[in-house]
Amino acid sequence: MTDINHVTLVGRLTRDLGTDERSFGYIANGQARANISIAVNRTRKQGEQWVDEANFFDVTIWGKTAENLKPYLTKGKQIAIDGYLKQDRWEKDGQKFSKVTVVANNVQLLGGKSDNGGSSQSSAGGYTPRFQNNAVPQSEPAPYEGGFGGGDFPEDIPF
Repeated sequence: MTDINHVTLVGRLTRDLGTDERSFGYIANGQARANISIAVNRTRKQGEQWVDEANFFDVTIWGKTAENLKPYLTKGKQIAIDGYLKQDRWEKDGQKFSKVTVVANNVQLLGGKSDNGGSSQSSAGGYTPRFQNNAVPQSEPAPYEGGFGGGDFPEDIPF
């Protein structure tokens, strides 16, 4: 029987990606690797008061996803991570160490235009990709003009 190892987190980046070699780089086979840290805020009730609590998680993003997201992963940016937990163990000077990280399968940028001053996000909260060379699409899809539009409702609706 296979066990389940699945994590979904929404949080904010604690630092810019690419500020040092440890946060973004390429491994020996040429695959990109991005190491980020996110803060996930939680509110819980302690006695009669609500208390804010922040938890910090290290996340690894691999491959094209890491390369494509590099310019957008800036401190304070809200992101959603979907992935799994991975435990690394090592020994140094006779002492055993262990660290649990999240390995991202999917990463989604969240927030609007007011979030971090970014201009590539829509105000509805979703990510809108930039067009190559600031090109604008040549045509917009036509609005749906099918049945039941305007006064086309039949009078004998059964409810």
